[in-house]
Amino acid sequence: MITLLFIGDVVGQPSLNGLLKALPTLTQKFLPHGIIVNGENIVDGKGLSEREATMLFQAGVHVITTGNHVWENWKSRPLLVNEPRVLRPHNYPAENPGSGVVVATVANGYRVGVIQVQGRTYMQTIDCPFKALDAAIEAVSEETNIILVDFHAEATGEKMALGYYADGRVSAVLGTHTHIQTADAQILPRGTAYMTDVGMTGPSVSVLGMKIDVALNRFLLQTAHKYELGEGETRISGVVLEIDETTGRAQSIKPFSLPEFPSKAL
Repeated sequence: MITLLFIGDVVGQPSLNGLLKALPTLTQKFLPHGIIVNGENIVDGKGLSEREATMLFQAGVHVITTGNHVWENWKSRPLLVNEPRVLRPHNYPAENPGSGVVVATVANGYRVGVIQVQGRTYMQTIDCPFKALDAAIEAVSEETNIILVDFHAEATGEKMALGYYADGRVSAVLGTHTHIQTADAQILPRGTAYMTDVGMTGPSVSVLGMKIDVALNRFLLQTAHKYELGEGETRISGVVLEIDETTGRAQSIKPFSLPEFPSKAL
């Protein structure tokens, strides 16, 4: 059995610092063979650079996924070119830097394929994530049957559809981008672990990681306001997967959010 730890979208440098501080405890608690982190929002909500990626890799992370916001930070582009362990959604036009597919060697010599695709509903009209996933699975399956998919998408229906589309062909389909942890972690009929969104790793007093006043002004005034990070302690969200190394089928998916949400108003 192989255990994988997947951490949801990290928002801001303070949250990265909080995650780095917590990783030894998380590793001791869950004993993962491999760690995957979505890092698309680390630098003020927009991408990451070599500096932040190096910090994560030195802390024991094996693969970093991103998303649509990675393109808004120009320092992310050379990182995507030079570091194959940092992914961008695979279904962007091929002329863009980077790749959305990697096979990484984790603890005990296990080979883990990680694929990232991005949805199109309410997002950019890029290439089809379903067809891009087909090609990626075919390529990765030649090296390993342990395959994790980060589906970076807005619409819950599109995420669920892709989960069933990939069921039995990958070990897990995990949703990112919307930053709210959903309550639907499950094993699909053919053995693929699925969750619509694993949640964010970000400031606990915020609107999806953004300072509350800024978010309110954007909605109330309907004009642009400068992005500011929220406040409060870092809440780390993610899932722990147990996967049969022989079949590649998921045996369990366990979401977590640390610290847990308070039961009453502070």
